Amino acid sequence: MDITTVTSYRFASTRDDLALAPGEKILAGGTWLMSEPQPDVTGFVDITRIGWPEVEITDAGLRVAATCTIARLVAWSRGELDTPVPVGWHAAGAIPDAAHALLMSFKVWNTATVGGNVCQSFTAAAMVSLLAALDGEAVIWTPDGGERREPVAEFIIGQAKNTLQLGEVLRALDVPAAAMRSRVSLHKMALAELGRSGIVVSGRRNEDGSTVVAVTASTLTPHVFRYPGVPEAEQLRADVTSPTDFFTDALGEADWRRAVTAVLAERVLADVAEADGSEVTA
Repeated sequence: MDITTVTSYRFASTRDDLALAPGEKILAGGTWLMSEPQPDVTGFVDITRIGWPEVEITDAGLRVAATCTIARLVAWSRGELDTPVPVGWHAAGAIPDAAHALLMSFKVWNTATVGGNVCQSFTAAAMVSLLAALDGEAVIWTPDGGERREPVAEFIIGQAKNTLQLGEVLRALDVPAAAMRSRVSLHKMALAELGRSGIVVSGRRNEDGSTVVAVTASTLTPHVFRYPGVPEAEQLRADVTSPTDFFTDALGEADWRRAVTAVLAERVLADVAEADGSEVTA
């Protein structure tokens, strides 16, 4: 779509370039920005040339640049980039599943960025589902030259709403090494075979035996549930159906979303429990 209100376009190459003039908007992939009118936007600041490494492996874990495209992150998870997946990082195998949880063409995959997917903050955002389950943290540059960090599950505060303040820029998404070593499962459901997910439940089983289950897409905000071991199925069902923000739209009724969330959560639990030989108690 032509954004007819835009009169300026510039590339950011340093942090100083991220200071926005009135009417300017940060642009990375731009797949959503270019999909509908933006009447309040008069200029774009393109951050794709700022030079952030797409994927970094650190002692702390995985860092994904906000400008890394979904296609490149999937390619990394499959061992197709120069930066190898560390041995034992089982969670990397869930990245393609998460990417497929939101209907998108290969053109979008190759243009849309991980950071843009998170910042758009749609309830069915593919990368939010993954990062919520993996305790991903948003690394946010503040306009005073500082930095703040926030769990992705708390960064999303509503449909297309997040905690970014004026002048803040998402720099990266960090995932702890311990979470990357966990066994991960993701299940989704949509009303149409090729439709956008109406429910996504993702979970992981950690090396210490603890379990994490995240509910997204069916609720307006992510919900993360933690257990010291493998929870009983009854407890899990009660927890994942307890949020008050299950919602109704063209992609499904709230009651349907709540009921199917319980079913998918049980499947996730069975997957991650089976990975280390644990049993699920009904």
